[in-house]
Amino acid sequence: MAKALLGYVGGPDPRVLSEMRRLQQRVQDLESELVRMQAENDALSAVADHDQLLRSIDVPQPVPAYS
Repeated sequence: MAKALLGYVGGPDPRVLSEMRRLQQRVQDLESELVRMQAENDALSAVADHDQLLRSIDVPQPVPAYS
């Protein structure tokens, strides 16, 4: 019965195995890309927070020199 479910007596179809390996590699590639993008996003967020902090500091405006 199990052999009938596989489609033939020879075992799993090599095309299916090849496609499964290709898809597994694609998942690994996408996971790597996700980690890289998360790190880049964290770095950009840190820079944006730093810039916002600098803008929030109250610095008095310079007084023009009178002649």
